[in-house]
Amino acid sequence: MSPTKVLFKLSGSIACYKACHLISRWAQEGKEVQTVASAAALKFVGASTLEGLTGKPVYSDLFESGRQMAHIDLVKWADFSLLCPATANTLNKLANGLGDDLLGSLFLAHDFAKPYFAAPAMNTAMYRHPATRESLGKLKSWGVHILPTGRGRLACGDTGQGKLLEPDLVWESVEHYFANLKGPDRKPLRLLITSGGTEEAIDGVRSITNSSSGQTGARFADYFFKRGDDVTLLKAERAIPPEQPVEVVDFATFHDLDNQLKGILGRTHFDAVIHLAAVSDYSVDHILIDGRKVAPNAVGKLSSGHEISLQLAPNHKIVDRLRHYSLNRSMQVVAFKLTQNASEKEGERAVLDLLRHSSADIVVHNDLSEVDPENGKHVAALYRGGVLTERVTTKDALIRSVESLLVNSPAKS
Repeated sequence: MSPTKVLFKLSGSIACYKACHLISRWAQEGKEVQTVASAAALKFVGASTLEGLTGKPVYSDLFESGRQMAHIDLVKWADFSLLCPATANTLNKLANGLGDDLLGSLFLAHDFAKPYFAAPAMNTAMYRHPATRESLGKLKSWGVHILPTGRGRLACGDTGQGKLLEPDLVWESVEHYFANLKGPDRKPLRLLITSGGTEEAIDGVRSITNSSSGQTGARFADYFFKRGDDVTLLKAERAIPPEQPVEVVDFATFHDLDNQLKGILGRTHFDAVIHLAAVSDYSVDHILIDGRKVAPNAVGKLSSGHEISLQLAPNHKIVDRLRHYSLNRSMQVVAFKLTQNASEKEGERAVLDLLRHSSADIVVHNDLSEVDPENGKHVAALYRGGVLTERVTTKDALIRSVESLLVNSPAKS
């Protein structure tokens, strides 16, 4: 169980009503919960509700008589802090060091020897805005534990990311963090995992893609999350999602994936990237319809009965650029090489070729003939620096072997 003194902060979102469930749960478990609400938050949930759930008066006004030192005293009192919901406005203010209200002053006085969690809640466009993404990266670099958002229908009617994580999942994330502090057998890692296949549009309904389900990437994300690591999963829109509440960012096309990697790796210091995504070698440059040149996806649906040709343009190798994109140039890179019906020697040559042109520290080789998800078979060979280190036969063994190599081996400088 997590420590018992919770400084629970609410900023102005309609999701404040969900936060009440979490406050109630911790209070019923015997924790002391002290709420701090912004003026905007109190427009969505009343002070009497928060006081009724906690048995404590709500702090809100930075200049309230008798509470001038609240921003110091509350930080000293609490075992950990949680900002839930964390709006785009509040996160951006915290990232810029503004202390013009009680939430900001509390953050400026925060002792980072104690955990600080933030559960974002906002519209999808606000969540994806460059200012918000930059603020989230900056706050992470300072030691704030940014929880992922949910996906679904938002209060404004839009559908997408930005939805407040369900209260029970916020509870699970916080409790999971403290459970892993009791006896960690290694330092936590900050990991970026890519998963699923890119999809290149032909028209409004047709596309070129591959058979990658993203299942292995989801399994990797779940495993490392349970080990106490900070995991971001960059997955294809149609890929299998993780079961654990890791941060998820979607991509569609090759160029979408490439741009997302540039942004994410350029904002946040990662210890390693596990590049599982099945990336297209080609994108659709243009379409010839009866000899007429048309841009891809320029028409809703191509009509039948026409002579159609696709002109493909080669894509660059993303794996070659990962370390260049990264704030952390010593970040470890785990790459995957898939072959089909290759001999052992052919597989090894494919791995060595990948190592020659990429920045990979670790390469995992799979052959389609040796992968059978229905029966749990997943034969893989792991290489570091061109040397075969291990062969495994199951996906779980593969994940543990990758973990061991990441923890016990130095990265390239």
